[in-house]
This record gives sequence, C-alpha cells and structure tokens, in this order.
Amino acid sequence: MNTFRLTTIERAYELAKSGACRTVGDIKARLQAEGYEGVKDRLYGASMTGALRKLCAENYVAPEGEDETAKPKADEDDDD
Repeated sequence: MNTFRLTTIERAYELAKSGACRTVGDIKARLQAEGYEGVKDRLYGASMTGALRKLCAENYVAPEGEDETAKPKADEDDDD
C-alpha cells in the first residue's frame, strides 16, 4: 500500500494546472475537502497566490453550461 501524499503546496499547484479550479479560493476549498490541514497558512502571500491565480486563469476549463468568459470576483480568490 502506497502512503505517499503530496504536500499542500504541491497539491495546490497540481489543482491549479488541472483546469478544475477557477480561483485560489476553489483550490483552498478542494484541499480542505481532501483533508489537508493549515491550508490558509501554507497558501499565504502575494507570490504564492499570484502564481496559483495565474495557473488557474491559464488552465481553467469551465463545466458545460458555465460562462467561460466570466471573470471571478476579486473576493473569490481570497475567501479567508
């Protein structure tokens, strides 16, 4: 049985690149749902959130029926 688990930051980047998360807030919610602890503490700072935000914008794939051109509100990125 493999017990290897990505770190919070590694998983955050993986989610941002996957196209499944539209905002940094989405990433934080997914990480918490997956059982990661201290998400807000680990994904803190302008450099970290800026890099994740950029990856989300470049890779996000909207679910069918969702407006792909709609930009997320600023508060969607940092829902503390």
